[in-house]
Amino acid sequence: MTISMYEASVGLFVPYLRNLSALLDKGVAYAEARKFNPEVLLGMRLAPNMYDLAQQVGEACRHATVTSALLAGREPVALPALEHDMAGLQARIATSLEFIASLPRAEIDAAAERKVVWRLKDGTELPFTGRTLVLVNCIPQFFFHVTTAYDLLRHAGVELVKKDYLGRK
Repeated sequence: MTISMYEASVGLFVPYLRNLSALLDKGVAYAEARKFNPEVLLGMRLAPNMYDLAQQVGEACRHATVTSALLAGREPVALPALEHDMAGLQARIATSLEFIASLPRAEIDAAAERKVVWRLKDGTELPFTGRTLVLVNCIPQFFFHVTTAYDLLRHAGVELVKKDYLGRK
């Protein structure tokens, strides 16, 4: 059995970004039911030196968007500024989803052996092939941030279960 580059990247990013959006909606509903500002959730972090919830969502979107763009040989869409508000995060997720869905499947599928360069925030360049970018770097990074966002909401008391993380199939 083979799996295409598109299925290994976009095929994972799209449903899990949708799930992430639904997790944030559940966080808002939880906060509103308990009569506190949902924005409070966005500043939560698991440890003092870790990203907060808003940054976890932002990084999940960044990894999905930049990876998909590199695989398609395109420039990534400019994501909305990372704001610490639920509407801003939902806009960021929506922009990521729209961009990723617009990329040509054939070009992504052809990217397995293409040389690509991931640029870190500090400007460091990491060389990969499309395949190693997806398998060794971006899928682990993406799921780290999605999982941490889920964990932060669970820790805050939001009533989530594994199906919320995995999505309803």
